[in-house]
Amino acid sequence: MSGIDWPGLMRAGLCGLGLTPTEFWRLSPIELKIMLGAESAAPPLTRARLDELAAAFPDARKG
Repeated sequence: MSGIDWPGLMRAGLCGLGLTPTEFWRLSPIELKIMLGAESAAPPLTRARLDELAAAFPDARKG
């Protein structure tokens, strides 16, 4: 059991938001969370976190 309330999420998406089944299943979990009014879908990107990501995934130079 995944612990995810699929029936509840589907009711919220299909009945509450008026989505079609196709629209519902095309959404990412974060998109659905935002559409359902989650206060904060993701923590804000701080300068420190941006620096961590830049170090972990540096831009590749061509040539």
